[in-house]
Amino acid sequence: MRGWALQFRTLELFCTIAEQRSFSKAASVHRLTQSAVSQAIQHLEESLGVELIDRSKRPLVLTAAGKTYLRGVRGILRSYQRLEQEVRSTSQQLSGQITVGTIVSVGLSYMPEATEAFARLHPEVDVKSEFGSNDRVFEMTVGGEVELGLVSFPRSTKELQHVLWQQEPMRLVCAAEHPLADQHAVSMSQLKGISMIGFARGLQLREEIDKALAKAGIEVNIRMEFDNADSMVRAIQANRGIGIVPEAAVRRETANGSLRVVACRELRMTRPLGIIFRRSGRLSRAASEFGSLLLGRPLKSEKRSRSGSGKSAAEAATGEALSNASVVA
Repeated sequence: MRGWALQFRTLELFCTIAEQRSFSKAASVHRLTQSAVSQAIQHLEESLGVELIDRSKRPLVLTAAGKTYLRGVRGILRSYQRLEQEVRSTSQQLSGQITVGTIVSVGLSYMPEATEAFARLHPEVDVKSEFGSNDRVFEMTVGGEVELGLVSFPRSTKELQHVLWQQEPMRLVCAAEHPLADQHAVSMSQLKGISMIGFARGLQLREEIDKALAKAGIEVNIRMEFDNADSMVRAIQANRGIGIVPEAAVRRETANGSLRVVACRELRMTRPLGIIFRRSGRLSRAASEFGSLLLGRPLKSEKRSRSGSGKSAAEAATGEALSNASVVA
């Protein structure tokens, strides 16, 4: 049994290294020494007989074998966590209703699968979604209209605690009829002056996209602006356009071919997604279980770290949220 526990720990370490691209950061996330992390991965590579991580590059990158192994490991961890959830649910019958506030893109991309998975575990619990802008979800959570909020660029406030859920990749996508649709890859310089469909000014995501383009010395022509990813996707389709959107928001469209992902190696952007809830009061057991299902680990209330650094447990768990396998991530 101890052997299995150690093996799972090593698999989790490997996933964290792949996400953080650093042995030292992974060591910090798992509260281990860098030497211990390095030795664990070395033993893993020796047992497999292949090199998983290219240590000659900074930040670290996975080898071809490492990328293949990562996909499989994530699936193993996700399956194990689902099994744990199912076993626990046999002796934890929950009932009632929970209301989750969510921004449109997250609600449409992740909530259907999450609520379906939760219904299998807790059929007596009704999960209701309330949609709104990022600011509106914060307001609903503070006001107690919802127990949990799913937002982008999460932050903690005096009233709210946040836990980072995942870093969602941003993708350059275009309609199938767009001139760039048939290109295998483009450079940032090819986007100079191009007409694009974008997020509305004032949104933090728009600001981050503008910064990334400006850093590359690229200026684009934003012809239409929208305050949510779903409207952007519809506009890109209808106008044979191009834009930068969250990966999950276009899974269906890229799968059926109505939109194409245009590879751009220089465009490396992610959108942080998080769960927020009130500091006052206590989450219902159903809400806590739903948050845990999303995270792939227990959703815990904030505690101060023992190190005295002033960082909360939620903040310290930022890297951990990326290494654990979420049910829907």
